[in-house]
Amino acid sequence: MARLIKASAFLSLDGVMQAPGGPTEDPTGGFEEGGWVFKMWDEGIEPTLGSLFSGEYDLLLGRRTYDIFAAYWPYVEGEEKPMGEAFDRAAKYVLTRGDRPLEWQNSHRLTGMEDVARLKESDGPDLVIQGSSTLYPGLLAAGLVDTLILMTYPVTLGRGKRLFGEGTPVDRLEMTDHCVTAKGTMIATYRLGGTLPPYPDEAPNPATSEREIARRAAMAEGRW
Repeated sequence: MARLIKASAFLSLDGVMQAPGGPTEDPTGGFEEGGWVFKMWDEGIEPTLGSLFSGEYDLLLGRRTYDIFAAYWPYVEGEEKPMGEAFDRAAKYVLTRGDRPLEWQNSHRLTGMEDVARLKESDGPDLVIQGSSTLYPGLLAAGLVDTLILMTYPVTLGRGKRLFGEGTPVDRLEMTDHCVTAKGTMIATYRLGGTLPPYPDEAPNPATSEREIARRAAMAEGRW
């Protein structure tokens, strides 16, 4: 039986997902708002996270998220220790073009979407993605994401890495579940819904006035 790929991400209202967990997590590009999720911690997301990381699962990660996890989770103590132990046990599949060693136990290298597709068809627990912004365009283009859970906080960050980066395909998503927490975080679950339909016949026809024709010409010439 094929595995499911379940992807989840913390987002700002303007689509930023960079460094939700801490100030030093990922300051690349001059990002200064690391740890923004904990600045606005919302207990209302805890059931969603608990469901996502309950039972058996493996992790599918980009290289940078893997490095962040590998430097943190094996060393945690206290209340976070059970999660660290679960991540230690889980297989970590890392999609990367580089050849640097993957030193965290149970780690495996994937080099492209073909590897991900083969892994998805293999026996084993479902694959969970947390973060890993670089994975989404390719996974969506290949139709490999089964569930996409977006936890969108009521905040704008202005700059930073986006979930839907360069290479994201034109696609339609179908919402399968949603809720809004008491603090205003929107939790929405999606599955892939197929291609965008054509412009409907009953929709308004494009304008054909002289002014509209002139506007289109200005666009074509770079003057608009």
